[in-house]
Amino acid sequence: MTPHIEASKEDIAPLVIMPGDPNRCKYIAEKYLTDIKLVNKIRGELAFTGYYKNKRITIFSSGMGIPSMGIYSHELFTEYNVNTIIRIGSAGSYTKDLNIRDLFLATSSYSDSNYAKDYSGSVEKQVYSSNVLDTIIRNTAKEMNIKLEEGTCNSTESFYNQALDLNKLVNEYNCKCVEMETFSLFLNARVLEKQASCILTISDSFITNEKLNSEDREKSFNEMIELALESIIKL
Repeated sequence: MTPHIEASKEDIAPLVIMPGDPNRCKYIAEKYLTDIKLVNKIRGELAFTGYYKNKRITIFSSGMGIPSMGIYSHELFTEYNVNTIIRIGSAGSYTKDLNIRDLFLATSSYSDSNYAKDYSGSVEKQVYSSNVLDTIIRNTAKEMNIKLEEGTCNSTESFYNQALDLNKLVNEYNCKCVEMETFSLFLNARVLEKQASCILTISDSFITNEKLNSEDREKSFNEMIELALESIIKL
């Protein structure tokens, strides 16, 4: 046990898919896994371990924000012998090329957060995903006939960002969308020599002002979920 996870080590699989929302975590486990077991419910962050096509995996909710993802991914990597985490989540599009429900592979994350400095003493503002894992996801997307955009996401600490400089983020840092968790996951994985990738579904657009409602965010991301599941079982 850790202060945030009540599961025993054997309850957590080495392969983990991490949505942010506990309700989405429950939805994935009940819809896609067999022989599921609830292995964590501390602070309402749900985790289920079961089997997808005979491969044992854990679905674990990260909660919202860089700090929450940082806590859970660190403890999973260091205390539970987790080797691989694929984050799945929603994102807001910064460009006209990313539309509602498009799938996006985040190959890097840019953030103004101090997380890197606090966690590892680094001053870097951009961190990268795992190349090997990304290649598996790309190839799986082709096999499934899924269109997959890719590039840099902006990991922000403020959902209601009143000082957003969209032009700078797009043109200077090449950010194509925004979310709130990927930066700490990628940094933890690199520092701890683990594997991490992130697949996002575009749920909002800063260009068209379209957005999905809360029920759609929870239950209409099946294409992203299935891509993550089919990818992770190849490890």
